[in-house]
Amino acid sequence: MNDIKSICVYSASSTKINPVYFEAAAELGRLMAEKGINLINGAGRLGLMCKISDAALEAGGTVIGIIPHFMIEQNWHHKGLSRLIETKDMHERKQLMADMSDGIIALPGGCGTLEELLEIITWKQLGLYLKPIVILNINNFYDPLLEMLGRAIEQNFMRPEHGKIWQVASTPEKAIQLVYETPLWSKEIRKFAAI
Repeated sequence: MNDIKSICVYSASSTKINPVYFEAAAELGRLMAEKGINLINGAGRLGLMCKISDAALEAGGTVIGIIPHFMIEQNWHHKGLSRLIETKDMHERKQLMADMSDGIIALPGGCGTLEELLEIITWKQLGLYLKPIVILNINNFYDPLLEMLGRAIEQNFMRPEHGKIWQVASTPEKAIQLVYETPLWSKEIRKFAAI
Protein backbone atom coordinates (compact mmCIF):
# COMPACT_ATOMS: atom_id res chain seq x y z
CA MET A 1 0.00 0.00 0.00
CA ASN A 2 1.31 3.43 -0.94
CA ASP A 3 1.70 6.13 1.70
CA ILE A 4 -0.86 8.64 0.45
CA LYS A 5 -1.03 12.08 2.03
CA SER A 6 -2.12 14.20 -0.97
CA ILE A 7 -3.90 13.45 -4.24
CA CYS A 8 -4.06 15.87 -7.14
CA VAL A 9 -7.43 15.84 -8.90
CA TYR A 10 -7.78 17.15 -12.45
CA SER A 11 -11.31 18.28 -13.29
CA ALA A 12 -13.51 20.61 -15.29
CA SER A 13 -14.53 24.17 -14.52
CA SER A 14 -17.64 23.94 -16.70
CA THR A 15 -21.00 24.42 -14.96
CA LYS A 16 -23.28 23.16 -17.76
CA ILE A 17 -22.66 19.45 -17.34
CA ASN A 18 -24.64 16.41 -16.25
CA PRO A 19 -25.32 16.37 -12.46
CA VAL A 20 -23.79 12.87 -12.28
CA TYR A 21 -20.35 14.47 -12.63
CA PHE A 22 -21.00 16.91 -9.79
CA GLU A 23 -22.18 14.02 -7.59
CA ALA A 24 -18.98 12.09 -8.30
CA ALA A 25 -16.80 15.13 -7.57
CA ALA A 26 -18.59 15.74 -4.27
CA GLU A 27 -18.26 12.09 -3.26
CA LEU A 28 -14.56 12.06 -4.14
CA GLY A 29 -13.92 15.21 -2.11
CA ARG A 30 -15.83 13.85 0.89
CA LEU A 31 -14.06 10.47 0.77
CA MET A 32 -10.64 12.11 0.54
CA ALA A 33 -11.39 14.29 3.57
CA GLU A 34 -12.68 11.33 5.57
CA LYS A 35 -9.48 9.42 4.81
CA GLY A 36 -7.32 12.38 5.77
CA ILE A 37 -6.03 12.89 2.23
CA ASN A 38 -5.20 16.45 1.20
CA LEU A 39 -6.83 17.54 -2.05
CA ILE A 40 -4.63 19.37 -4.53
CA ASN A 41 -6.29 20.97 -7.53
CA GLY A 42 -6.30 23.97 -9.83
CA ALA A 43 -8.15 26.27 -7.38
CA GLY A 44 -11.06 26.99 -9.70
CA ARG A 45 -14.20 28.59 -8.31
CA LEU A 46 -16.59 26.93 -10.79
CA GLY A 47 -17.61 23.48 -11.97
CA LEU A 48 -16.19 20.22 -10.68
CA MET A 49 -13.10 21.96 -9.29
CA CYS A 50 -15.31 24.02 -6.99
CA LYS A 51 -17.60 21.10 -6.14
CA ILE A 52 -14.81 18.76 -5.03
CA SER A 53 -13.12 21.54 -3.04
CA ASP A 54 -16.33 22.50 -1.26
CA ALA A 55 -17.16 18.86 -0.47
CA ALA A 56 -13.69 18.19 0.94
CA LEU A 57 -13.77 21.36 3.05
CA GLU A 58 -17.29 20.63 4.34
CA ALA A 59 -16.09 17.18 5.44
CA GLY A 60 -13.19 18.73 7.37
CA GLY A 61 -10.52 18.16 4.73
CA THR A 62 -7.67 20.29 3.47
CA VAL A 63 -7.63 21.75 -0.04
CA ILE A 64 -4.52 23.24 -1.64
CA GLY A 65 -5.29 25.15 -4.81
CA ILE A 66 -2.55 25.98 -7.30
CA ILE A 67 -3.31 28.64 -9.88
CA PRO A 68 -1.35 30.98 -12.17
CA HIS A 69 -1.30 34.72 -11.55
CA PHE A 70 -3.29 35.61 -14.69
CA MET A 71 -6.22 33.49 -13.46
CA ILE A 72 -6.21 35.28 -10.12
CA GLU A 73 -6.32 38.57 -12.03
CA GLN A 74 -9.44 37.25 -13.79
CA ASN A 75 -10.98 36.31 -10.42
CA TRP A 76 -11.21 32.64 -11.43
CA HIS A 77 -9.92 31.32 -8.10
CA HIS A 78 -11.79 29.78 -5.18
CA LYS A 79 -11.42 32.11 -2.20
CA GLY A 80 -12.17 29.63 0.58
CA LEU A 81 -9.41 27.05 0.21
CA SER A 82 -7.09 25.93 3.00
CA ARG A 83 -4.14 27.24 1.02
CA LEU A 84 -3.80 29.06 -2.30
CA ILE A 85 -0.50 28.91 -4.17
CA GLU A 86 0.05 31.39 -6.97
CA THR A 87 2.35 30.45 -9.85
CA LYS A 88 3.81 32.50 -12.68
CA ASP A 89 2.31 30.35 -15.44
CA MET A 90 0.52 27.12 -16.36
CA HIS A 91 3.73 25.11 -16.65
CA GLU A 92 4.78 25.93 -13.09
CA ARG A 93 1.25 25.17 -11.91
CA LYS A 94 1.24 21.68 -13.43
CA GLN A 95 4.74 20.89 -12.18
CA LEU A 96 3.86 21.92 -8.64
CA MET A 97 0.61 19.95 -8.70
CA ALA A 98 2.57 16.84 -9.68
CA ASP A 99 5.42 17.49 -7.24
CA MET A 100 3.09 17.93 -4.26
CA SER A 101 0.94 14.87 -4.98
CA ASP A 102 1.24 11.20 -4.08
CA GLY A 103 -1.06 10.29 -6.95
CA ILE A 104 -3.36 11.70 -9.60
CA ILE A 105 -7.08 11.19 -10.19
CA ALA A 106 -8.66 12.61 -13.34
CA LEU A 107 -12.36 13.45 -13.23
CA PRO A 108 -14.05 14.23 -16.56
CA GLY A 109 -13.24 17.56 -18.18
CA GLY A 110 -12.50 19.50 -21.33
CA CYS A 111 -9.30 20.44 -23.10
CA GLY A 112 -7.51 21.60 -19.95
CA THR A 113 -8.26 18.39 -18.05
CA LEU A 114 -7.38 16.21 -21.03
CA GLU A 115 -4.14 18.11 -21.54
CA GLU A 116 -3.18 17.69 -17.88
CA LEU A 117 -3.99 13.98 -17.98
CA LEU A 118 -2.08 13.29 -21.19
CA GLU A 119 0.89 15.30 -20.00
CA ILE A 120 1.16 13.40 -16.71
CA ILE A 121 0.81 10.10 -18.60
CA THR A 122 3.70 11.24 -20.82
CA TRP A 123 5.77 12.23 -17.79
CA LYS A 124 5.20 8.79 -16.30
CA GLN A 125 6.10 7.11 -19.59
CA LEU A 126 9.39 9.03 -19.50
CA GLY A 127 10.03 8.26 -15.83
CA LEU A 128 9.46 11.86 -14.70
CA TYR A 129 6.43 10.99 -12.54
CA LEU A 130 6.42 7.61 -10.80
CA LYS A 131 3.20 7.75 -8.81
CA PRO A 132 -0.27 6.30 -9.53
CA ILE A 133 -2.53 7.84 -12.18
CA VAL A 134 -6.21 6.92 -12.05
CA ILE A 135 -8.78 7.85 -14.67
CA LEU A 136 -12.19 8.17 -13.01
CA ASN A 137 -14.44 7.10 -15.86
CA ILE A 138 -17.77 8.43 -14.63
CA ASN A 139 -20.67 7.86 -17.03
CA ASN A 140 -18.17 6.21 -19.46
CA PHE A 141 -16.86 9.69 -20.27
CA TYR A 142 -13.32 8.50 -20.94
CA ASP A 143 -14.22 5.49 -23.13
CA PRO A 144 -13.15 7.20 -26.40
CA LEU A 145 -9.80 8.28 -24.91
CA LEU A 146 -9.15 4.82 -23.48
CA GLU A 147 -10.00 3.33 -26.87
CA MET A 148 -7.56 5.75 -28.52
CA LEU A 149 -4.79 4.85 -26.07
CA GLY A 150 -5.49 1.18 -26.70
CA ARG A 151 -5.25 1.79 -30.43
CA ALA A 152 -1.93 3.60 -29.96
CA ILE A 153 -0.62 0.48 -28.20
CA GLU A 154 -2.08 -1.90 -30.80
CA GLN A 155 -0.48 0.06 -33.64
CA ASN A 156 2.90 0.30 -31.88
CA PHE A 157 2.86 4.03 -31.13
CA MET A 158 3.23 2.96 -27.49
CA ARG A 159 4.66 -0.19 -25.99
CA PRO A 160 2.30 -2.72 -24.36
CA GLU A 161 3.99 -1.96 -21.01
CA HIS A 162 2.74 1.61 -21.26
CA GLY A 163 -0.79 0.35 -20.73
CA LYS A 164 0.20 -0.02 -17.06
CA ILE A 165 0.80 3.72 -16.71
CA TRP A 166 -2.80 4.44 -15.76
CA GLN A 167 -5.61 2.63 -13.96
CA VAL A 168 -9.32 3.08 -14.59
CA ALA A 169 -12.04 3.35 -11.94
CA SER A 170 -15.79 3.76 -12.30
CA THR A 171 -16.45 5.08 -8.77
CA PRO A 172 -14.69 7.61 -6.52
CA GLU A 173 -14.15 4.95 -3.86
CA LYS A 174 -12.43 2.64 -6.36
CA ALA A 175 -10.30 5.53 -7.66
CA ILE A 176 -8.90 6.20 -4.18
CA GLN A 177 -8.36 2.47 -3.62
CA LEU A 178 -6.35 2.25 -6.85
CA VAL A 179 -4.13 5.18 -5.82
CA TYR A 180 -3.28 3.23 -2.66
CA GLU A 181 -2.77 -0.10 -4.44
CA THR A 182 -1.04 0.79 -7.72
CA PRO A 183 2.71 0.12 -7.49
CA LEU A 184 5.06 3.01 -8.12
CA TRP A 185 6.47 3.09 -11.65
CA SER A 186 9.55 0.90 -11.36
CA LYS A 187 12.93 1.14 -13.06
CA GLU A 188 12.16 -2.14 -14.80
CA ILE A 189 9.07 -0.67 -16.42
CA ARG A 190 10.75 2.69 -17.07
CA LYS A 191 13.40 1.06 -19.25
CA PHE A 192 10.69 0.71 -21.89
CA ALA A 193 10.09 4.48 -21.99
CA ALA A 194 12.35 5.15 -24.97
CA ILE A 195 10.68 4.13 -28.20
